[in-house]
Amino acid sequence: MSNGVSYPVFRTSDPAEALTLARRLLTLGEREYAQVSVDVELCTVAEVLRLRRALPDAWFRTENDDVWSKNPDERTELRFEFHAPELSEDTDDLRLLLPLWASMLDQPVGSVEDGFTALVGANYGLIRWDQVIWPEVPELGYGGRIEHDGVTLVFNCDDAGTDQQVGTHTVGVNVQRTRDAQQYAAWLAEQVDRSVIGPPYT
Repeated sequence: MSNGVSYPVFRTSDPAEALTLARRLLTLGEREYAQVSVDVELCTVAEVLRLRRALPDAWFRTENDDVWSKNPDERTELRFEFHAPELSEDTDDLRLLLPLWASMLDQPVGSVEDGFTALVGANYGLIRWDQVIWPEVPELGYGGRIEHDGVTLVFNCDDAGTDQQVGTHTVGVNVQRTRDAQQYAAWLAEQVDRSVIGPPYT
């Protein structure tokens, strides 16, 4: 079970503005080991093909219940994950797999964020920066923990996937779950002239 938690600190209808704020937060921490991951739900064939062209190293997975129910054997799971170059371009084949999720994990910071933000559109998606080390603030009982520190930007949702809300993009600061976690998250937000604006999510 994870000991990390994310506190929302900014919400906007402008995805570029959300990305800018997320990057400002990142400058507060040590980023020597930081990595970025992206994930997006794609509901049309056109979206799948567009993202495949833009992110040729992405991985795609189907979460279509009909596909899974026809192949319940867990040993067949890899059949439903496709590296972009292996993904069919046949419209009918792709339509059977929808919705598809596209992901790129553990990429260099700055390598995929702009292109991904431009592609998300009205889809649910997220960018997560991990392995940031937040500054130590002893008076708040926080010493920086690389395994939980980071930033999450969720597109078209108020938080990390619980309630779809197209057009709303939320930035959260990720911290170790401690007694003073919210106080520390608020301190981080204050450094970029923001505040905690809602309950945490994991």
